[in-house]
Formats: sequence, C-alpha cells, structure tokens
Amino acid sequence: MTGPGAATDLRRGLHRFTGPRPPRQERCGLCAVAVPEDGHRHLVETEQRTLVCACTACALLFDRPGAATGRYRAVPDRYLADPGHRLDEGAWERLQIPVSVAFFFRNAALDRLVALYPSPAGATESELDPATWESVLGASRLSALLEPDVEALLLRRSAGRTTCHLVPIDICYELVGRMRLLWQGFDGGAEARAALDTFFEQVERRARVVAEEGVR
Repeated sequence: MTGPGAATDLRRGLHRFTGPRPPRQERCGLCAVAVPEDGHRHLVETEQRTLVCACTACALLFDRPGAATGRYRAVPDRYLADPGHRLDEGAWERLQIPVSVAFFFRNAALDRLVALYPSPAGATESELDPATWESVLGASRLSALLEPDVEALLLRRSAGRTTCHLVPIDICYELVGRMRLLWQGFDGGAEARAALDTFFEQVERRARVVAEEGVR
C-alpha cells in the first residue's frame, strides 16, 4: 500500500469504532469464539491492514517471540510517556494539525510515519510532508520504541502545552469513534471535550515513564 492514502484500508477495517455498534455479537476473527464487546484484544492483519478482534488465547499466539513476522500482529497493551520530550507551540504549528489531537503510527510497508486526526467524518489523514513529522517526533525516545503498525504516538495540545504518549493503535481509533459520535458544532461541543478529558486522564494513569536507561 503506497501513496497519501496509506491508512485508508486500515481505517476501513476499523468501522466498529467510527459508526454505530453492530447488533451482532463480537467474535474472534481467527477462531470465531464470542468475545466481550469491551476489553478484548485486537490483531493487525498486515496484508489488508485491518484490525481483527481476538480472544485471549488467539492473541497470546501472536505475543510470542517471532510471531511479529507473520500475517497477524498483536496490538500491545503498553502505555508510555516521556516528560523530557517537550513540544513547544512552534513544533505544533509545524505539524499543521487543525485540531488539538493527532496520532502517528509507523507504516511498515512505507517505513515512515502516517499522521491522522479525529474529525466529524472519522479519521482524517494529514497530507503534510512526512519529513516534517520526523523532524518534530523522530528524535524522541518514544518514536524509537514505537512498534510499526500496532502502536501510535498520541498527541494532545491543551492549555498551552502538548503531551505525547505511546499507546496501542486500537485506542486511537476508539477515540476517533467517540469524537465522531459526540462532535457538535465547530469545536466539538462540551460533551466531546469532556469525553476527551476523560480519555486522556485514563491514558495518563496507565502510562509508564521512559527513563534515560529504559522504561520505568
């Protein structure tokens, strides 16, 4: 998959987060066993670039060493923060993201970052030159730890500061879905802003701090 629409197929596979909940029971995409609507794992299907629901047993198969070279990759469950990597107002302006939230994942096929942000239409891909994203984020320790396709750098600009967390990619699309359902008016409205605050409070509570010598 090449070109500026690199994330299109992945977004298409994530419709469960960006539209009404389907009435049918969620099932594991590999063994078809029923899985809880909330709290189950996901795999990235690397050929079609889609998210696949997974039961615990199937997800564990792809957590094993060497499993990352196959067709499916398990979405990790780690949240990391690097307070030492500061993004000033100038850095955010260079990113040219029109809203206060964006996420970046490394596309393995293209070997570069892809940037998306929530909008009333769903996940919207930024068409900014990827070299600019690399200049802002590429030197950070979180970027060095980022697993291609299955993790993302999640940024939020709020109260004059920008935070950056490394998170599982599926929660980014969960956030996109929430914003699409709640968004009202030009700025999203009070309900969307409250949901955004709650979402990032949960991310911050779960995040471990990356220390100079590793992760603490």
